[in-house]
Amino acid sequence: MVAAEHEHLHVVSEEDSSKRRQILDGARKVFMDLGFDGASMGEIARAAAVSKGTLYVYFADKSALFEAILEQEALQHGQVAFNFDPARDVETTLRDFGQAYIHLLCRPGGGSAIRTVMAIAERMPDVGRRYYLRVLDKTINRLSEYLKAHIASDDLNIDDCNLAASQFMELCKASLFLPFVFQAAPAPSEERIAEVIDSATRMFLAAYRAK
Repeated sequence: MVAAEHEHLHVVSEEDSSKRRQILDGARKVFMDLGFDGASMGEIARAAAVSKGTLYVYFADKSALFEAILEQEALQHGQVAFNFDPARDVETTLRDFGQAYIHLLCRPGGGSAIRTVMAIAERMPDVGRRYYLRVLDKTINRLSEYLKAHIASDDLNIDDCNLAASQFMELCKASLFLPFVFQAAPAPSEERIAEVIDSATRMFLAAYRAK
């Protein structure tokens, strides 16, 4: 009896998880197409192919839905395997990180969450703050810790590693991210990404490599 109950709960849980993913997929498309303000729970229910009643079983309102999508975005960022092994040399690590970071930012649909967060951050500052801490600040801190390890081994000379990490990430985005996020240009080519990351790495090391 207990085993049967457990099996039933497992099936319900899987169905629940599948339905939640279905709703989030539909909601993501609506938020991408219409923005936060333009999206309605009715529109999201239609896109997800569920009733509004089912939608409200899983999410209280569209703010809760949007937060869940941002949570997914944070998990996606966290799953990207940036290799910050302190034993790796700095130049290789920076180049590899820069490439992976830009591919993450400029992937299809990658600009949509950022555009939507930027649009609502002024009147929903908690949403903006959580997105920054979960996604951007976490990456800055990981790179900063790697840089600190290479100050200790006398490869780099940096006073403020968080600033240096932020600077490198901004150098990587130069001429690539803003045209993409504002839809002034398509996602950059592999060749262009390689050129920009190469330049960013050379500039960073010119400033911070131990003399």
